[in-house]
Amino acid sequence: MSTPDGASPDSPRFGEVVEAAIDRVVVQAHRLYGAPPMGALVRLGGAGQGAVYGVVAGVATTALDPTRRVIARGADAATEEEIYREHPQIERLLRTDAALLTVGFDDGGALRHYLPPLPPRIHAFAYLCAPDEVRRFAASLDFIGLLAARRDPASDDVLAATLRHAAACFDDPRAFLTRAGRAAAAHASGDAARVAAIVRRIPTEALD
Repeated sequence: MSTPDGASPDSPRFGEVVEAAIDRVVVQAHRLYGAPPMGALVRLGGAGQGAVYGVVAGVATTALDPTRRVIARGADAATEEEIYREHPQIERLLRTDAALLTVGFDDGGALRHYLPPLPPRIHAFAYLCAPDEVRRFAASLDFIGLLAARRDPASDDVLAATLRHAAACFDDPRAFLTRAGRAAAAHASGDAARVAAIVRRIPTEALD
C-alpha cells in the first residue's frame, strides 16, 4: 500500500530538502526539533520514484533568520517548557535542520548503494525509513564504503550510529553487526584502531 506520492504509510514525513548536492543534503524539519537522530536512514522523495537515500550525520537548531542571533529568555523561568509557553513566537523564529550523507538511490526499483547521478530536488519531501525499508536497503552492505571513506571528525560516530540503527531493524541484530563489522574492517584498509573505535561506539546492551 502506498500514499498518493508513492511513500509508504509506515514512513513518516518529517521535512523537506532545502540544500542538495550529490553527496550531501540538508533537510529542514517541518516541526522544531523534529529531525531524526544521527544514523537514521532517510528517503528523499516518494518510494519507487528515483528516491535518494541518506543517513543523518548531524542535526542543528538555529535562528530562521541568520542575521538575528538567538537570545536567552529563561532568567526568570522555572522550566524550559515555561519559556516556550510564555514566548510562543520562538517556534516561528527557529529551524531544525538535518544534514544527510548520501548512501544510495532507487534506480527503477533497484537499490543502488553508491552516489546518484543527480541530487534530489529542492523541496523534495524527506521520510524516516520504516524498519522494513531499512532492512531492504541494508541487506547489501555496500553503503558502508561511502561512509567509511569519509574522514570527517564525526565520521566514525556516524558510521557506528548507522549500523546501530540498522541492526535494530533486523530479527538478529548481532548477526547483522557481525557482517557489517567485517565490511567496515575491509573498508578501513586494515586500520585496526579505527575498527575498534567504531565497535566501541556500538554498546552490546543496545542490541538486547
